[in-house]
Amino acid sequence: MSLKDKIALLPTEPGCYLMRNESDEIIYVGKAKNLKNRVKSYFTGAHNEKTTRLVSEIRDFNYVLTNSERESLILENNLIKQYLPKYNIRLVDDKTYPYIELTEEEHPKLQVVRQKEIKGRVFGPYPNVYAARETVRLLNRLYPFRKCDILPKKACLYYHIGQCLAPCIHPEVDYQNTIKDLTKFLKGDTKDVLQRLNEEMNMASDLMQFEKAIELRDMIQHIEATTEKQIINLNDFKDRDAISYAYSKDDISLAILVMRQGKIIDHHQVVFAYAGEVIDNVLSYLQQFYENQLPDELLFSERFNPDDVEPFFGKKAIIPKIGDKKKVVDLASKNADYDLEHHFMLYRHRDEKRQKALDDLSELIKKEVKWIDIFDNAQLFGTAPISACVVFKDNAFDKKSYRKYHLQTTTNDDYQAMKEVTYRRYQKALLENLEFPDLILVDGGKGQLNAAQEILDSLGIKIAIAGLKKNSKHTLEALVYQGEVIPLLKQSELYKFLLKLSEEVHRFAITFHRETRKKKAKTSILDDIKGLGEKRKKLLLSHFNSIDAIKEASIEELKSLGIPENVCKTIKEELL
Repeated sequence: MSLKDKIALLPTEPGCYLMRNESDEIIYVGKAKNLKNRVKSYFTGAHNEKTTRLVSEIRDFNYVLTNSERESLILENNLIKQYLPKYNIRLVDDKTYPYIELTEEEHPKLQVVRQKEIKGRVFGPYPNVYAARETVRLLNRLYPFRKCDILPKKACLYYHIGQCLAPCIHPEVDYQNTIKDLTKFLKGDTKDVLQRLNEEMNMASDLMQFEKAIELRDMIQHIEATTEKQIINLNDFKDRDAISYAYSKDDISLAILVMRQGKIIDHHQVVFAYAGEVIDNVLSYLQQFYENQLPDELLFSERFNPDDVEPFFGKKAIIPKIGDKKKVVDLASKNADYDLEHHFMLYRHRDEKRQKALDDLSELIKKEVKWIDIFDNAQLFGTAPISACVVFKDNAFDKKSYRKYHLQTTTNDDYQAMKEVTYRRYQKALLENLEFPDLILVDGGKGQLNAAQEILDSLGIKIAIAGLKKNSKHTLEALVYQGEVIPLLKQSELYKFLLKLSEEVHRFAITFHRETRKKKAKTSILDDIKGLGEKRKKLLLSHFNSIDAIKEASIEELKSLGIPENVCKTIKEELL
């Protein structure tokens, strides 16, 4: 699976993406109005130095869908605080998005606060801090809550302009209806207020009071930004998980949104194959997942049945029917559906194309192909000659079966190299009574193919064998089989499959060859002298500085280093 394939299948909806490095650590969290376009942008075009470094470390990513851009902003904040990714510089301190608080006092006050300051009833959070402050300013004009920090001894200006009920002189004030109206407003029912402001704006415009009209227009926009509904944070500050699943005839997709202190701070998404009943597999997975600790609540989607979950999770299992909790589990269902769909497109579709290639190959050689051995040789001007074998078995590369060979009968003869590695691999298989592959592929044309075939014939083994023929640019162009050169169409699934096999064996062989050359570069003539271990070699080289100096040294000089006399004589004999 390549990043390119995953990006191609990303949804165009809002959400957060989490970039991971080769250690599977989250190194960057971002939000997007359009996930596909945003993630794709990292891998196209030029970037600044920091982004270039980030992209160079990305090995995988995953994402969480949200219902709106605003929800993605809040989720991004939560995820950054949870993981502290090294490439994120915002929101990693203890600051949070603000809330609007109605204090729990005899005479309540409406104000903008940070979470750690919260004591009363809260609404939010609000990513647009300025809009939140402007909305509170408007609400304090519309609703006569207390404005003073400390009650004065007489009514202030706010009372006289109708923006306060003056609890300082009228202590028996009833705020219940005002609180009810305010709560309705902050939960999104802004119709009456917005209608009133629109009327005032239009009237100001008709009277050519354009500055006032602009102020009212801005106020309307602030209200719309502030009261937009979001479900990423719930203001009861409970620990809960929202759980849902989706399934096909082959796979189950499970999505768990992890909410702590009322905030979605993490997610767990997995797709797995199953046998038997879907719900049994889902519940088995969840039992293991929650084996050690349960949150305050487990919110299950309506895809679950109460009779299924209550025996396992008791009163903590809730299947909400309405409200914000229902919206949270609906979001979990949305993520599960996307994961299942994209898993099929990414993996099952890929498997179907690979199977098509195997079917075409099987038809070509008139035998079903499930196991393929692929060989390649490497050497550099006769230095460090090696062969390598990779194995494709049961629809995947079987890396445990890969083998490396240091060639012993040749340094730069590719045909002899192919004979040697073929003999060593299949003569051993004969002696140990092992199974043979359905097909052997060798990196090369008729010459390499004939060399390998000669060895198979001498061993009395009948295995289909073909060659991967390259052009002058060392690019795969044809398959050589039974003396026939069969051109390959680059658009065909067979070509793409054989190219992948060729690239994998070449990668494995080149890596092994480089390792071998490095070891050869570090070898010394002293390595093969019997009785001379690492410690004595280091002692000799540190004292004499060079092989020539050791050659010229007497046996007595060598013995003075604590080396036995018989080893000293061997050193002198080998270095002559």
